[in-house]
Amino acid sequence: MQVILLEKVVNLGALGDVVKVKDGFARNYLLPKGKAKRATPENLAEFEKKRGDLERVQSEALAAAREKGAKLEGLMIQITQKAGVDGRLFGSVTTFDIVEALKGQGFEVERSMIRLPQGPLKTVGDHAIAIALHADVLVHVKISVLGETPQQ
Repeated sequence: MQVILLEKVVNLGALGDVVKVKDGFARNYLLPKGKAKRATPENLAEFEKKRGDLERVQSEALAAAREKGAKLEGLMIQITQKAGVDGRLFGSVTTFDIVEALKGQGFEVERSMIRLPQGPLKTVGDHAIAIALHADVLVHVKISVLGETPQQ
């Protein structure tokens, strides 16, 4: 299916690009989220009329993400979980736990923005993670997982 991108999509294209994607990806993700429209002659003409507004909105979103990224860059977050004597957690630290810890420090971040390259954190110690605030803004944060031994 041919679609016109209404915003930059990672690994796909930039604002205004006409790209061919699989039908399911367009129907289930791009179209419902407002990231693209079908590439019909009417939609192309409508897009060209609105291009300036869409570019302005994108630049404002990028500026806001960069500002937020400047505050988040290099931040150290501490999360305490129950752990055994060998340093392994009874469970794991997931994106939900990280979002809650960030919320406690006054930062609003969605779970889908957090990138955990090796999956959930399962050991005590410092872990570097990335947060994708925008398609062009990637911030690195350090998570310090502290072990709490269960009382018997």
